[in-house]
Amino acid sequence: MKTFGASLGGGVVGGLLVFLCFFLTGDPLHQAFERLNHPQDSVSIVPVQLPYSPPQNIPPRRFEPDLQPLPEEVITPSPLVKPIPQESIPLHLAPEEEVAVKVYEKVNQSVVNITTRSYRYESMFFPATPSDGAGSGSVIDLNGHILTNYHVIEGSTEIAVTLFDGNTYDAAFVGSDPMNDIAIVRINAPPETLHPVDIGISHNLKVGMRVFALGNPFGLERTLTTGIISSLNRSLQIRGNRSVKSIIQIDAAINPGSSGGPLLNSQGMLIGMNTAIASKNGQSAGVGFAIPSSLIRQVVPELIEHGRVIRADIGITRIYQKEEGLLIAGLMRDGPAEQAGIQGPRLMRRGPVVYLDRSAADMIVAVDGQPIESADQFITYIESKRPRESVVLTVLRKGRETKVRVVLSEAPTDL
Repeated sequence: MKTFGASLGGGVVGGLLVFLCFFLTGDPLHQAFERLNHPQDSVSIVPVQLPYSPPQNIPPRRFEPDLQPLPEEVITPSPLVKPIPQESIPLHLAPEEEVAVKVYEKVNQSVVNITTRSYRYESMFFPATPSDGAGSGSVIDLNGHILTNYHVIEGSTEIAVTLFDGNTYDAAFVGSDPMNDIAIVRINAPPETLHPVDIGISHNLKVGMRVFALGNPFGLERTLTTGIISSLNRSLQIRGNRSVKSIIQIDAAINPGSSGGPLLNSQGMLIGMNTAIASKNGQSAGVGFAIPSSLIRQVVPELIEHGRVIRADIGITRIYQKEEGLLIAGLMRDGPAEQAGIQGPRLMRRGPVVYLDRSAADMIVAVDGQPIESADQFITYIESKRPRESVVLTVLRKGRETKVRVVLSEAPTDL
C-alpha cells in the first residue's frame, strides 16, 4: 500500500509539471520533455557570420577527375638573369692543375696496355693451364718499339699491345735485360697511330721534384697519378742477389698493372720507368720505385740492335762476402779469371772422403786499386767495362796481397 501511494503521488506531481510547461511555453509535448531532460539546450548560440550572398543560378556540377597527363613544366628565365652557354664558361686552373693537364695531354697517347698469356704444364696427362698477365708500356719510336718491364712479359707465349685508340696488335719479342728489368717488344702499327714519348735525363733529378706516373693499374687504361721524388740512388734487388743502382723512389700511387709505364717530369719527358712497389698486400702504400732514364738510354739501343745487353764477364761464377773481402767460391772452366791464374777452392781427398778446400781460394780486396766492399759493387764495376778490356784484381793469397791482370770476355746470353 505504501508503494502504491508513492507511485500515485509521483504521477500526480509529474502531470502538474507537464501542464505548467505547456501552458508557459506553448511547445509541443515532446519538446517540453526534451527541455526537461536537457536544460542546457535551452540556450541559443548564434555564430557571428560575415555578410555573404550565395551565387545565383549555378547548376550543380558533377566531379570528374582529369586523367590527362600534365604538360611539361616550362621554366622561363628571369629577364634579369641571362643564361650563359656552357661552352663560353671560362675554366680557371690552378698552376699545379695546369701542369698536370698539359703533361697528361702530351703523353697519354704514348702509353699502351700490355696483356700477356702463358701456359703452364703440370702433367703430360692434362692440358696446359693458361695464365694471363697485364702491364703498361711506352711507345719509343715510329717503328713500333714498346718499352716495358721484363717481368711484365717474362715467360709469355702471347703478347698483345693496345694503343690509345683501342686497337690491339700482336707484339713480337725484341730483346730484354733481365738484370735491369728492361724489355722491348714491337708491334706492326701504322706510324700515324704511334706517339713516341720523349726520353729525358735523370742524372739531375732532385728530391722533392714533382713527378707524374702513367699506367694501367687494375686494367684502368692511361691512369695518371702524381707525387714527388721521395729519394734517389736507391738499390732495388730484382733478380737473385743482383740489385739495380740509382733507383728513383716516389710516392705517386703505383698498383698492379702500372709496371712498365712512364714516370714523367713537369715537361712531360720520361725520366724513369715504374717497376715496383714496397707493399705487404701488393697495392700502393706510397712507396714506389722507377728505373732511371739514364739506364734506359744505355740499355735500349743494345736491345734493339742485339736483342740483349753485351756485357763484359770475368769468369767468376760465385763469391762469398767476408769481412776481409770477397772469397772466390767458383770459377768458369777456362774462363778469363782461371786463365789469368786466379785460384778458387780445390777438391781434396782424404781417404774415401772428398771435400772442398776453400782456404786455397783467393780473396778479392780491390779492383783497379779501388777497394771492394760488396759482391754487387764488384759485379757492377765489371759490367761497366767492355769485352776484351782488362782489369787488375788485388787478391789475398795465403795471407799476402797479389795483383792479377784479367782480360774480360763477353758475358753469356742472359736466361
